[in-house]
Amino acid sequence: MMNLTDIRTVKSVLMRYGFHFSKKLGQNFLVDPTVCPRIAEMGGARPGHAILEIGPGIGTLTQQLALRAERVTAVELDKRLFPILEETVGEFENLHILHGDILEQSIPELLEQEFGDMSISVCANLPYYITTPILMHLLESGVDFESITVMVQKEVAEKLQARVGTRQAGAITVAVQYYGTVELLFSVPSRSFLPPPNVESAVIQIRVGRRYAQQTKDPKHFFRMVRNGFSQRRKMLVNVISTTMGYSKEMLIAALHELELSEKVRIEQLSMEQLVGLSNLLCETDPT
Repeated sequence: MMNLTDIRTVKSVLMRYGFHFSKKLGQNFLVDPTVCPRIAEMGGARPGHAILEIGPGIGTLTQQLALRAERVTAVELDKRLFPILEETVGEFENLHILHGDILEQSIPELLEQEFGDMSISVCANLPYYITTPILMHLLESGVDFESITVMVQKEVAEKLQARVGTRQAGAITVAVQYYGTVELLFSVPSRSFLPPPNVESAVIQIRVGRRYAQQTKDPKHFFRMVRNGFSQRRKMLVNVISTTMGYSKEMLIAALHELELSEKVRIEQLSMEQLVGLSNLLCETDPT
């Protein structure tokens, strides 16, 4: 098995295929020998279990996943990497590499086709420029993943695990925690990558759950309220929602009072339960 954490080996392979890193695709390959085994183990790769990997790159994490999991499917957008992957991980019979954009895939159909009724987790070193769209695409798919374990920019990791109702949280915090619980597993320094990125990284794990989905009367209304509210998060919620969603201020104040909240509250001060409660009260009322 090729040592893909040896920088000389990696550079030799890339040179042999004339590969150049794409800034557009946010390509930074892991070359730290300690990181990928930890991601694979903490991400649930094991016999009898399936793993979906997004963006395998040259296969450093892919190797570790294929060594542990029953089956691995990796989706890669960059066609230039396919001959490299054939050399680096082509020996694994339990690995299937697909060409495509994960954002254009129907996740339920893809997983049914690849894994049938096996239990599934996601493990990936995500391109940082599309971290949020990929996470939301996975979470909104309705698939009951056991977990989603991904490398992201450390600043994003801290925001995703922030407590809803604090200034550290944002709309993406609410969106991700609506679908599950987030844990920051460990930090990864920039020297762990080739080429080194200009930011620090961290591995997070999302444990998917449906608690808030079951409590929410109209999810579309909930997310619309969250997006609008956080677009002007420093302003009073009454002013923002009345302007963006058409509710009268009197109606909004009455809803806030029913939840025992001040009419001067900002959306960033509301907990997840309070956000769900407010959405449930408002979605039953015609905003006229």
